Amino acid sequence: MEHLDVLVMGRSGVDLYPLQTGIGLEDVETFGKFLGGSAANVAVAAARLGHSPALVTGVGNDPFGRFVRRALRELGVDDRFVVVDHDHPTPVTFCEVFPPDDFPLYFYRRPTAPDLQIRPGDLDLDAVRGAQLFWATVTGLSAEPSRAAHFAAWTARGRRPHTVLDLDHRPMFWSSAEEASAQVRAALPHVTVAVGNREECEVAVGETDPDRAADALLEAGVELAVVKQGPRGVLGKTRTERVVVPATPVDVVNGLGAGDAFGGSLVHGLLTGLPLEQVLRNASAAGAIVASRLECSTAMPTAAEVDALVAGHPLPSSTPRLEDTRV
Repeated sequence: MEHLDVLVMGRSGVDLYPLQTGIGLEDVETFGKFLGGSAANVAVAAARLGHSPALVTGVGNDPFGRFVRRALRELGVDDRFVVVDHDHPTPVTFCEVFPPDDFPLYFYRRPTAPDLQIRPGDLDLDAVRGAQLFWATVTGLSAEPSRAAHFAAWTARGRRPHTVLDLDHRPMFWSSAEEASAQVRAALPHVTVAVGNREECEVAVGETDPDRAADALLEAGVELAVVKQGPRGVLGKTRTERVVVPATPVDVVNGLGAGDAFGGSLVHGLLTGLPLEQVLRNASAAGAIVASRLECSTAMPTAAEVDALVAGHPLPSSTPRLEDTRV
């Protein structure tokens, strides 16, 4: 089998977003139906930037499952590794939209979801080993057999660059923060890149200060730590470099999906070998673009849109650029 450039593993489902914003779901009358799930969104974002990703996930044997697979294909994502689960329905997620910073999510994934039923035997380990970039999320560690499947994938991959862990932490999927922390700490030695916000870094390594969190991630074994700081920008750190870029200003419509757009752009930057500063600037701009739109998957930007936004917001001369942190 030809080697994939991007293989993503994790959540997929259907997002039902209200077409009336600023009101609670009890008063919403119409919804838009979109492909959803963090991993699915990252795969779509990478496809929009010119890559040929495939997604490892699960869907139910139901109309929503058929919608997910069709939407993936239409948005440029290979669905050959999507497992159809005959026992559990495709999950549905609702959100409320209260711009600029309140977007409650309501997950319907009970008692479990097909993406958490992926088993080690469902994996094509040759595809996992051969992909130029393998992306997984912390949510996949929240339940068995998905947890075992993730560790089987990492074992097969053997820390090949680029092996990325999205620290995406959804408390409702875990029995406790302590359980989540233990699983993330077990996963970190298997990956080369970790990306998350300050709260997710606290779960992963017990630190919310961006530099201390990045240092702790590097000490845990990753080669690149990316810490998102919301309006304060983003920090990227390796053992020899430290880069901080400011947030890209935007009028927020729906902040959901911005992190997935950031992830897809990070994928693009890693695979094309861009300098770290440019990787982070592009990723910040991609996230800002999606935050300015209602939906997630179908809102993912093209490279031209990202380039235009970056060009329109040059770095101020006082912004820290690249620092050599070699000892």
